[in-house]
Amino acid sequence: MTSQSTSRVLSARRKNNLRPATTLGNLHRSKRRGIHGSEGSSPHSCRASLARMALVLALPFLAFTARAEWLGDSRGLMGTEIIVQLWHDDREAGEDAVEAVFTEMIRIDELMSTYIDESRISLINREAGERSVPAGDELYELIVRSLDISILTRGAFDITYDSVGQHYDFRQRQRPNAETIEQELNRINYRYVKTDDHDKSIRFLQPGVRINLGGIAKGYAVERGVRILRDLGIRHAIVTAGGDSRLLGDRRGQPWVVGVRDPRKDGEVAIRIPLENEAISTSGDYERYFEENGTRYHHILQPATGEPANGVHSVTVVGPDAVLTDALSTSVFVMGVDQGLRLLATLPDYEGIVIDAEGRLFYSDGLQPPERNL
Repeated sequence: MTSQSTSRVLSARRKNNLRPATTLGNLHRSKRRGIHGSEGSSPHSCRASLARMALVLALPFLAFTARAEWLGDSRGLMGTEIIVQLWHDDREAGEDAVEAVFTEMIRIDELMSTYIDESRISLINREAGERSVPAGDELYELIVRSLDISILTRGAFDITYDSVGQHYDFRQRQRPNAETIEQELNRINYRYVKTDDHDKSIRFLQPGVRINLGGIAKGYAVERGVRILRDLGIRHAIVTAGGDSRLLGDRRGQPWVVGVRDPRKDGEVAIRIPLENEAISTSGDYERYFEENGTRYHHILQPATGEPANGVHSVTVVGPDAVLTDALSTSVFVMGVDQGLRLLATLPDYEGIVIDAEGRLFYSDGLQPPERNL
């Protein structure tokens, strides 16, 4: 199937969480048999010179206005832009709810950021090679979950990547040389992270190991943000942290429509997806990168090599939990089209869209394009 338009619509009516948007075309859901585009099947790959992949809401972002209806704000936190948008009949209560989400984001960043020396994770990185370091319940549980995802993905997701990752500085256009990668590579192995359920502590089994939750923390943060809003009685909202978004309810009678951008053409949308009560995460090689001698060095590292993963431009994963969509989008990027979508095929609540290095688009069976272009 050849794409003639940069604005296609997919439907994935999983457990009635998604419904077709009739204004966006005739949508349908496929039966889950395998992976479109995999060997032995007819590939549903849409050739589209696709480039920058990120999430764009069809509903424009609204800052605080005099209307006590859609309220929101955006701020720079966690190394990215955080956006909160919600519907509330009471302006003051709505503004308080937005502020509560940002307060939670700051708290999570102060706990989990490796760029903050006083954070608990920085303490673990400094001392866990010599002793067991109490992580606290929250951080401990997220580290344990990260290690479980490492097992699920056979090491494609590995929080110890930072043993090499710490030597990259994309703003300064710096990367480790081959000798540094060789020295640090033997420290990348999630099995070196020892957990103790009794005292919620972390110990590294090899000196020099470092962990970084950059592939899962933003998903955790938006999930926490939506939980706060739900507890406050809010029924329609979205919380976004960079490439990770969590939707609460619908857009007051209509689905939220989330766009997947072209990873090489700023501002162009490749696919639009109607969603309700879902999480959606995108990982792309355009988020943090620099180019040197025709090679793009980006932040998604292959744990097996310590080098940026190649073969894929971007991956989007949709599912009920932003923690897992965040980790899976990174994992599928590292695993590549075939292995990555085969992994998603084993997770019935999660769907994926992959744009490979040639600009071809592949998607899992739960996402089907309309029969006609829009």
